Amino acid sequence: MIKYPIYKPILGKSEKNNLIDCINSTWISSKGFYIDKFENNFSDFIKVKYSTSVCNGTVALHLALHSLGIGEGDQVIVPTLTYIASVNAIKYVGAKPVFVDSKMDTWNIDCSQVKKKINKKTKAILVVHLYGNPCAMDKIKILAKKHKLYVIEDAAEAFGSKYKNEYVGSIGDISTFSFFGNKTITTGEGGMVSTNDKNIYRRLTKLKNQAISSTKTYYHDEIGFNYRMTNIAASIGVAQLDRAPNILEKKKKLFDLYQERLNHLPLQFQHVHGTNISSYWMVTIIIDEDFSNNGLMEFLFKNGIETRPLFYPIHTMPPYKENEIYNVAEYLSGRGLSLPSYPELTSGDINYICSSINDFFNNRK
Repeated sequence: MIKYPIYKPILGKSEKNNLIDCINSTWISSKGFYIDKFENNFSDFIKVKYSTSVCNGTVALHLALHSLGIGEGDQVIVPTLTYIASVNAIKYVGAKPVFVDSKMDTWNIDCSQVKKKINKKTKAILVVHLYGNPCAMDKIKILAKKHKLYVIEDAAEAFGSKYKNEYVGSIGDISTFSFFGNKTITTGEGGMVSTNDKNIYRRLTKLKNQAISSTKTYYHDEIGFNYRMTNIAASIGVAQLDRAPNILEKKKKLFDLYQERLNHLPLQFQHVHGTNISSYWMVTIIIDEDFSNNGLMEFLFKNGIETRPLFYPIHTMPPYKENEIYNVAEYLSGRGLSLPSYPELTSGDINYICSSINDFFNNRK
């Protein structure tokens, strides 16, 4: 029986009150007070000019790519070590994902490899702030500017993270977020697309609403999508945003406790550079080659502790199979696992989890 799941959100009185208020208003679909409030409050939080809510993080990526005009014959550079939604969205618009490897310390996209993959068909660099750790955005932006490319931030796992005192999601041309149930803040299912470009924002809001004309009711001059968030979901999001500073603080303390109690063992944590701040979405470790990550996951499961492996590199899976080898991504994926990371874990809970991890390594000496 699982005593410590990998994640569970904080939901309380404020979320319930907003839900009841939303239901009482009868505005439960894709219009209503809470949608506007959530979008505006979200923009204020990450210090970006415009945000538009959508029904999940995957459609946020699709909408972002489509709004930039990326399509058939284009190429988008993306790390192979990511969740598959980052790559599927590229295929949805008819473009080709071009994979690059990761850095061994941050686990994020390797900028030196990005440079080698740019060609005349490249239209964008899609960076993923993996597990909440900010990418090297200065280097990415220099490359993008030199080659006239869009920078798309997949910040699904990085709400609240900062790169050199700027919130991730406010740095590139466009950014996407996920509010799935295991994300730092949640709406159950939901997403957001943010930008500082007014023209891009106008495209986003038109396309997500079936591309309805702004001058003729029920007139559509292009193909759009039904990607809107419901007012019900947004009502939860408003309450979650109010909790966000507290959640982020708790997750930082959680990471610090794990690191303090495990740093003597043959494992490594994701490195956060300089003044960058991670959201620590998932506390994830890489164990040394003398031990099995699958063995550790099985051992912890028997002790009531849920874990999960790192993402499989996308190039190793059937839809995107490649012969090219990406050594770092494959190494990290084969050695890593995420630990319970929900903000309401207590110090005693962490002690039990870390004690179990210690037992695993001690029993195999």
